Amino acid sequence: MSLNPAELITNFLKFQENIESSSPLTIRAYRLDLTQAFLSSKQPTIYNYDELWAMARPALANWGQLSLASRNRKIATLKSFFNWLYREKLIDKNYGSMLICPQVPKKIPHFLSVDEVISILHFFNQQSIASSDLKKQAYFLKQKTLFLLLYGGGLRISEACAVQWKDTQLDQRRILILGKGGKERYCVLPVFCFDHLQKISKQKTKYVFGEAPLHTRIGYEMIRDLGKKTGLMNTLHPHALRHSFATHLLASGANLRTLQSLLGHDSLTATEKYTHLSVDHLARLIDQTHPLVKLKLGS
Repeated sequence: MSLNPAELITNFLKFQENIESSSPLTIRAYRLDLTQAFLSSKQPTIYNYDELWAMARPALANWGQLSLASRNRKIATLKSFFNWLYREKLIDKNYGSMLICPQVPKKIPHFLSVDEVISILHFFNQQSIASSDLKKQAYFLKQKTLFLLLYGGGLRISEACAVQWKDTQLDQRRILILGKGGKERYCVLPVFCFDHLQKISKQKTKYVFGEAPLHTRIGYEMIRDLGKKTGLMNTLHPHALRHSFATHLLASGANLRTLQSLLGHDSLTATEKYTHLSVDHLARLIDQTHPLVKLKLGS
């Protein structure tokens, strides 16, 4: 009996989409990794499910030249695929258990200082665009709106670009967000951000950015352009604004559970990377709260 790896991959992707509710980006990554592993081979069919393991080995060798993060993602894809085959009783041995993802060193996320955020806000306040230049005016409003959603609410770029007016509850200062895996959560923004949304809400469009979602690539360019115009030393990326939102909230006293809910993280582990507060901040916190500080020496 001949078996077609392409059909197995298609069924696996359907399972991920319909049962696991994986995001379109995740599905696309799975398809790419599995195509590289099994469909780049000259062998179009197999005669035993276990032959899939042999087909994957050359891809694993090639992936060894990639960065640790990229390699881990691809290995995780193979683990998920073989785990699914095993659960479906299509293979007698779970090769997924033989795949090990090396630990990726934790990196401190890049985030803006409060002064850098203030400089961006000053930039927005100082802009004066002639009302006759409608194109520049529209671009400026979209750029400011995107910044306020990313930094004011800690949204992912894909979430911010797809906000619809029907999901914004301006009187309650909250927005219903469709996050990763189709999971919904409410995003609460500062008054300053909702005042801006209130001003532009008069436009009769489906989405905050127009009749269609703002393309994420355009969103990336808008934020990079904002960083250049405000003279930031490092290139500004949308995720740096999400990191800044989380870091500044945590430094101001927000707890990890609250932050986890605001960011839409499934696991608290994903939120713990924001506990990289400066030594100076920790020292000030000790001086303000530790009981021994209130005691005089020698008492």
